[in-house]
Amino acid sequence: MAHTTSNPKIHEGRNLKRFREMLSIKQDHLAFELGEDWNQQKISLFEQKEKIDSDILEQVAAILKIPAEAIRNFDEEKAVNIISNTFDNGSAIYQNIYNPIDKIMQLHEEKIALYERMLKEKGEMMGRLERLIGGR
Repeated sequence: MAHTTSNPKIHEGRNLKRFREMLSIKQDHLAFELGEDWNQQKISLFEQKEKIDSDILEQVAAILKIPAEAIRNFDEEKAVNIISNTFDNGSAIYQNIYNPIDKIMQLHEEKIALYERMLKEKGEMMGRLERLIGGR
């Protein structure tokens, strides 16, 4: 039932605690969801374990509605590195996910289409007015 993890720095109990806290789930609630054999103190001890039994980890992951692999593989050091590499002197480094010229062209084409629809509607309205006036 126990499993091996390729990275010895990963502490599954601490990872579980991080995910539980991010989801704003109290230890008492998690214990209640796990069943009568569980209580807050047992969850606290459980979160101090470096390795967690696979069956229990799967149950907890199901309660938290996250993949068990997320708990098994979350590496806090890597996450901190990603965050620190994303920021430069306190401000986030944003990458363009689209070409601004393409966006301007798209807006221009939408504007032209709108004008064409307005001209068409104007022409239809003028035709109706001419028929009304001509019918008098």
